[in-house]
Amino acid sequence: MARHDQIGGRMARHDESTGRTARRDESAGVSAPGGGGRDESTVVSAGDEPVRLSRNRDYNILWTSMFLSELAGEIVFVAFPLLLLAHSASAVQIGLITSILAAARMAVNVPAGVIADRWDRKRVLLLSQAVRSAAMFSIVIALLLGVFSFPHVVLVAVIEGAFSSVFQPAEHAALPQVVPGAQLPDALARNAARPFGALLLGPAAAGFTFGLHELVPFSIDAGMLAVSFAALTVLRLPRRRPAGQVSPGQVSPGQVSPGRPSDDGLLSGFRWLLRQPVIRTTVVWIVFVNLAFHALIIIILVQSGEAEVAYGEIGLMMACFGVGGLLGAMVAGRLHAALPAPVIIIGASWVFAAMAGLMALVSRGLLLGVLLGLAAVFFPVANTTIVTYQLTIAPDEIRGRLSGVVGLCSDLAGTVGPMVGGLLIAVTGDGAMSILICAAALGIVALGANLSPTLRHFPTLRPAPAAPET
Repeated sequence: MARHDQIGGRMARHDESTGRTARRDESAGVSAPGGGGRDESTVVSAGDEPVRLSRNRDYNILWTSMFLSELAGEIVFVAFPLLLLAHSASAVQIGLITSILAAARMAVNVPAGVIADRWDRKRVLLLSQAVRSAAMFSIVIALLLGVFSFPHVVLVAVIEGAFSSVFQPAEHAALPQVVPGAQLPDALARNAARPFGALLLGPAAAGFTFGLHELVPFSIDAGMLAVSFAALTVLRLPRRRPAGQVSPGQVSPGQVSPGRPSDDGLLSGFRWLLRQPVIRTTVVWIVFVNLAFHALIIIILVQSGEAEVAYGEIGLMMACFGVGGLLGAMVAGRLHAALPAPVIIIGASWVFAAMAGLMALVSRGLLLGVLLGLAAVFFPVANTTIVTYQLTIAPDEIRGRLSGVVGLCSDLAGTVGPMVGGLLIAVTGDGAMSILICAAALGIVALGANLSPTLRHFPTLRPAPAAPET
């Protein structure tokens, strides 16, 4: 899962001050600070309703480019192992490629956030897609020439993992530059659909197209990244304001006291996050939810395999997870607007624990997938609320670094989770007991959320209504 749908990490395969000081009169609304330097009429004209997201040219370019990026990542995640299998690679080499993709992504997370804050974000986006597309085309050319090489595949895997990580914080940080604050929750809800859509399409497309010819999935991958690059060439990102300058109508530093980075080094994102109690607490929550669900997925897969569940049925179970995420993305914006933030976050925590507990009572089969899908509905809902707060509170000059740090935490949880799941199966020897342990862990997370003053008083930020015409 694309990590900037922060809850769930890569599972869809697998985005301050105290709550008291951050709370504002909801009628006053809140917008993202530091949105950029061009005239605000390019996004929303003074006194007019904001341009609908479906007609927001630059938002749609960002959305499409990121979806193509995520879809390309899902395809290559399956296509690389298939390619190595076709060329008689060892199991160690196949596992190594998957690990290299994950390791490169994690290693670049934090530096990528710094790059997104220091450099022109449009150029970062263009460079990332250009390099990734060229790397995939090199695989196509090598296969056409019959010069397959494992070191070449390793190099491309490093490039793919690293530059996909460079792309994501820049896209994440650029979102408030092209979307008015009033529409940010809806934009994030739509963004939450991307990784689940990529999950449903990518692996199936990789398997089908590889069956046609081994170079087809890599050709498609390179082509999608090239299309993403072409779309980004016409993206119009506002000129970013100097640090500390706030747009008219936006929340000022004194209103929410978000704090600003004292430097732009690699650790500045960590230092800024640690000074924000609300964001810090939600990151801890995200890590433990991700870890438990990644462990749960592995346990379900292993249990299904040992029970000799048909491969097609296992595929349908995982598809339920993707469908649930898409359904959640469809209602996330409405629920964010209708419900207080603490209800969403704490409520999602208990839903996760309840669904996991029910999974322990289901021995096998499609019903497990249905329960996974029901849990997945609440991932984009909670994610929309949490990331809206992050992007609203974080000054523009720290958004990239915040995205990189949160992405690193999410990816680490997504890496450790499957190992924990495998260890639980090995120790207990019982899939149902292992699932029950995960359910208990999620129950502890839910109880902790209930007892946390920060999450119980998580700020409910409402968008300001459009100013009346004068």
